[in-house]
Amino acid sequence: MHLSVRRETFPGSGAASALTERRCGMPGIITVPAATVKPVPTSDNRYGGGRPPKFDEPSRPITVTLPESTLQGLQKIDPDRGRAIVRLTQEALRDQEQEQPLVEVLEMAPNTGLIVVGPSLTLQRIPFLHLVEVSPTRFLIALDTGNDYRALELAVRDILEEVPAAETRERALLNQLLDVTKKLRQSERVSMAEILLVKLDGKRKR
Repeated sequence: MHLSVRRETFPGSGAASALTERRCGMPGIITVPAATVKPVPTSDNRYGGGRPPKFDEPSRPITVTLPESTLQGLQKIDPDRGRAIVRLTQEALRDQEQEQPLVEVLEMAPNTGLIVVGPSLTLQRIPFLHLVEVSPTRFLIALDTGNDYRALELAVRDILEEVPAAETRERALLNQLLDVTKKLRQSERVSMAEILLVKLDGKRKR
């Protein structure tokens, strides 16, 4: 049996329309309200045919593995995990660079201070240096056995030459670190001490 359906609107019928049904060449008329005939959905091109952007700046999807407790915590902050991560990041970094110096000496015990620096991808390239995060965006400098502040000063000078002039923040941090270590060395107020670093697995160093 051949079945074809077409829609017609009759003059003066208002909201009524007709569907003409043909079976084996024999027409029959079925009248139904036009509102019951659903229009074919069309794509919304306001966002390029996709969903609206989640953030007001360029973004991209990533895959990240997190502990279940962290996932549950993110759910409490925002049902959307992406927005929850953004909120936490903005809170952690809020005015950090304006309020905290790139390099400073903080008193950790009576008459004893430690050099603390901000985040630095350049320092992470020094093989014998470890940045130990003690608070958000604040790091202690730890050196492998056999290296001292003189080796650190020399390594920082060498790597500073490789940092492009456009990377002003990195260059400022390295220059400040050189200035601090030089003054401490000249005043003979620097001594070496060991801290315990534990390898959590065979792949990562801490």
